[in-house]
Amino acid sequence: MGIVVVEICDGSLITSIALAEILESEYPEVAVIENSCLSFCGMCAKRPYAIVNGKRIFAKTADECLTLIKNQIEAELAIYA
Repeated sequence: MGIVVVEICDGSLITSIALAEILESEYPEVAVIENSCLSFCGMCAKRPYAIVNGKRIFAKTADECLTLIKNQIEAELAIYA
């Protein structure tokens, strides 16, 4: 388990990219967990999103969301630097 946890809903539009492979290869401190539901009803069908250490990150596109997720991961990891 990583020190930064990224949770995604398996119905979210973020699943259009290989998020787990991208993040876990770039950041060994990150664990990506895919759940069947994160209880943000309807959001998964409207825009890509993920939860990074309890903070909801969302954007209009999956690529934009990935960039925001990476920014949040960097901010979380900065605490340990």
